[in-house]
Amino acid sequence: MKKLSLVICVWNEESNIKPLSEQIKNALNDYDFEAIFVDDGSTDNTREEIKNIDDNRFILVELKRNYGQSSALQAGIDQAEGEFVVLLDGDLQNDPADIPMMLKMMEDDEWEMVAGVRANRKDGMFLRKVPSKIANYMIRKSTGIHMKDLGCTLKIFTNETIKSIHIYGELHRYIPALITFEGATKITQVDVNHRPREFGDSKYNLSRTTRVMSDLILMVFFKKYLQRPMHFFGTIGIVTFGIGAIINFYMLILKILGHDIWGKPLLLLGILLVMGGIQFVTIGIIAELQMRTYFESQNKKPYRVKRVVTTKKN
Repeated sequence: MKKLSLVICVWNEESNIKPLSEQIKNALNDYDFEAIFVDDGSTDNTREEIKNIDDNRFILVELKRNYGQSSALQAGIDQAEGEFVVLLDGDLQNDPADIPMMLKMMEDDEWEMVAGVRANRKDGMFLRKVPSKIANYMIRKSTGIHMKDLGCTLKIFTNETIKSIHIYGELHRYIPALITFEGATKITQVDVNHRPREFGDSKYNLSRTTRVMSDLILMVFFKKYLQRPMHFFGTIGIVTFGIGAIINFYMLILKILGHDIWGKPLLLLGILLVMGGIQFVTIGIIAELQMRTYFESQNKKPYRVKRVVTTKKN
């Protein structure tokens, strides 16, 4: 097994490939490593630049089209064979020279993940830094993952830890939360170098805000209700149904007393709440069945064992 597997997702980064590959070789020359470039459907000469590296430690995984960063990361992680897996940006803003220091931390203290923190971030204040700080704050408060910089790609994991999760949609921002949900407890962070982009265009903009918020809702649901979705949907359904039933009972009393209730907004609200309550409970039952299918069809357990120790008896 190789010592290190670097996973680098690139999309239209032709000018960055050669200098990045040289920096990786200089930083990791004393290590047994593989560098997996995942080309996420580039339309420029990125693939050709990777093929021109002429070093069998560098591997090109070419996707058929642009799937997005999360899917590209998953494709690279699936190919990784190293004892430790490093996630690295392909735009030269992460510094490969930080990897040996992070690897030493992993080995010395047996961390499951060491994440980089861009202590002196070289990005625009209002389009990148401020939205990132707000997003980091909301993610910390919602998921309980107390990390300073969840948006820094540079992270290193044990192979077992990163392969215990699957990254879908745009959940790459929530990898620390995902591995925590799977039982990882020894995670830490360290300041790393961050450099301004020299070549190519940034792929980040404010349009991602709504997707970050949507994924955050999903993370909160995963954390609290993944194994018991009925407790979430069922609670909402019972409360909604109960309020609707009370309103309808009140309208029934008015009808008995001779009042005309047909077409009243309150009557319509009561009917809608009753129907909505039934639907929420039904969704909860379906989600519960899907959760059970998810675990049982793959022989997954709703827990992860850290170790089993046999005690010695005298």
